Amino acid sequence: MKLKITIDSKNYEVDVEVAEPEPAGAPPRFHQTVESSAARTAVAVTAAPPVDSHPVVEDKVCRSPVSGLVASVIAQPGQTLQVGDGLLVLEAMKMETQVTASAAGKVKAIKVKSGDSVQAGQVLVEFE
Repeated sequence: MKLKITIDSKNYEVDVEVAEPEPAGAPPRFHQTVESSAARTAVAVTAAPPVDSHPVVEDKVCRSPVSGLVASVIAQPGQTLQVGDGLLVLEAMKMETQVTASAAGKVKAIKVKSGDSVQAGQVLVEFE
């Protein structure tokens, strides 16, 4: 199921798989509110990292959406990418997030390697 969540006033769209149904009478695990005008669902979740796999792209660089470790690097310098192609995989809070290209382009340089620790906002990839 797809959910939109809001964390610190930032909206994220996530895919959620229900592992097992809630027992009858159990309190909900999250609080759900419905915005009246657009009938969109916003879910408030506590202690969850941002899950936006499309990092910030500005001035031909890709910045990390989260702090964590580089689990693997997928893209290579000189590679031409399309929107949605994998750049690298980050591990944060025991979860892996695949960072994908949010725009088409050619990779100029990869600024990190597998095992590197990165901070949110750090430059990961440069584009031509």
